[in-house]
Amino acid sequence: MESILSVEVDEAQRQAVRENAKRVLQESGLAEMLKTLNKNALKGRGSFYEYDSMVLLKWGTSYTRRHIWVEVHGNTIRFRLAPHRMCTITAPICDGEYHTFTSAMWADKEFLLNELNKYYARPIAETSSD
Repeated sequence: MESILSVEVDEAQRQAVRENAKRVLQESGLAEMLKTLNKNALKGRGSFYEYDSMVLLKWGTSYTRRHIWVEVHGNTIRFRLAPHRMCTITAPICDGEYHTFTSAMWADKEFLLNELNKYYARPIAETSSD
């Protein structure tokens, strides 16, 4: 009986995380920005992979495979980048691997769009599976 309840609680928590991520992506406008990027710049050749609190946009062939990795944690949006030195700029927040946008930062849609364009111009390259 306890395991059934814990499964139900786990599923309810996952659903809450998914709903929160959906809300943040819609309120920030990022969901629409990613769709527009795929439609216009990638001519619809990108693929979206959705997880509980993460969206992955992939494009390219086996040798030119690239992606943009977006995670939602609470009310923050995090873009995972290739490991790099910590940025000197204060917005977005940089930890050397992620650029994090607080709700105040992503409320500025122009700022978020400009950053997304930077990440598209310098996406993460994926290693070959060969």
